[in-house]
Amino acid sequence: RYLAARLGAAVLLLSTTTLAQAQDDLDTVRRYFAELTSLQAGFHQKVVDADNILQQVSDGQMWIQRPGKFRWDYETPYRQQIISDGKRLWSYDEDLEQVTVQLIDKVLSATPAMLLSGLQPVEEVFDMKAIPAAEGLLHVHLQPKSDDSNINEIHLYFVNEALTRIQALDGFGNTTTFDFTGLLRNSDLEARLFNFEPPPGVDIVGETD
Repeated sequence: RYLAARLGAAVLLLSTTTLAQAQDDLDTVRRYFAELTSLQAGFHQKVVDADNILQQVSDGQMWIQRPGKFRWDYETPYRQQIISDGKRLWSYDEDLEQVTVQLIDKVLSATPAMLLSGLQPVEEVFDMKAIPAAEGLLHVHLQPKSDDSNINEIHLYFVNEALTRIQALDGFGNTTTFDFTGLLRNSDLEARLFNFEPPPGVDIVGETD
């Protein structure tokens, strides 16, 4: 009976410690985004389908100025720019010589871009849950609260409280992974990064007014 009581106390202590650690992890993530004003990094993007078959690999650079402005320059395998000026989302495909324009609040929803750009506080858009991880690694699972997102879930990975990876699972079973390198957080970014002027002669599709 004494041994059982000691085991019960140990299990309770472990459970309490685990819950406390999970809460600390969630607080760390909330603080990270609450204090985030800008972010720039290189990225490596990989997309696999529901059968874990590789579909696409891309590399490029990204810049984020919160709230609402961001720029993703894809350099390989095709050159493409995705730029938000805070009101519109511009997608420029150099090979197709085409620009697609959409109002930002109609397209982002509960996506990694929305999460990073800070249009809404993270806890207003997602249910958050900390996942046990190896020492030094922080892993948080995000579930969109709204049903109108094509993203089913997002996983965030932090090393030493720095965001190093985002994984997003969409409604088709595809998983998109972003690995970041050379992260610079809360540095001064030039405003011109988020201004887009369509090159002469390209086709423009969408809402420009």
